[in-house]
Amino acid sequence: MKYPFNYLVEIQYLGFRFHGWQKQKDVKTLHDMVDKTLSFVFENEKYKTIGIGRTDAMVSANKYYFQLLMYVEIDQVEFMNSFNSNLSQDILCKSIKVLPQRFDIINCSKIKEYHYYFSFGEKAHPFSAPFITNILGELDIEKMILGAKLFKGVHYFHKYCTKPSNQTIFKRVISSCEIVENTEFTASFFPEKSYVLKIQSKGFLRYQIRLIMAVLFELGKGEVDLRFIEESLSKNNDRKYLRSIAPASGLQLYDIHLEM
Repeated sequence: MKYPFNYLVEIQYLGFRFHGWQKQKDVKTLHDMVDKTLSFVFENEKYKTIGIGRTDAMVSANKYYFQLLMYVEIDQVEFMNSFNSNLSQDILCKSIKVLPQRFDIINCSKIKEYHYYFSFGEKAHPFSAPFITNILGELDIEKMILGAKLFKGVHYFHKYCTKPSNQTIFKRVISSCEIVENTEFTASFFPEKSYVLKIQSKGFLRYQIRLIMAVLFELGKGEVDLRFIEESLSKNNDRKYLRSIAPASGLQLYDIHLEM
């Protein structure tokens, strides 16, 4: 029997103590935490949850959706109150709404926007570690700004993916990619100045953004040049993935644009 009631639930979470969204054996994940909380909220009612996609260990989400399938109709106000009251403090439910019966959260059209926050110079306050990657020493931020722009458009991302399958499609479209000064995500213990890589696409490969960020760090340190990045994105690249991966904690799933 199909679940007759279909809902879209929006949450935010700090991913620093979790091993990503997807359930895994012997580690704490967001999906596990959500399902355990729902089991308490619904008691004996059967339900099914499907996340909109994976996130890496320690990666946070300003916006994340999961599909909630139920045999019984939900009182949405009561659900919001009960769910938030029982969730851990690093997860917040923002909304719930009814979905069309045939809606498929995995295969629906969507654009994801990720932000990667970073600073450089002196060592940062340790409280900022879950949110911002700190690079000791100087970076040529102007050159990194130019480098980020090279990723916009249609490119071949063989070098920016780990553990691909035989079905992995490496030709991808990056609709937007830029580095700007961070003014929207602040705290008293953050570095005086920080920056953010903003990148949008309909789909990302495994570790793609962190590999992009890592090569931009190398560019800022003078270890590679702009030509290296251009060649790494060409159809004729050597198809060996880059070994340097930026830390996960600076990465945030910032927004998801759904086409309903």
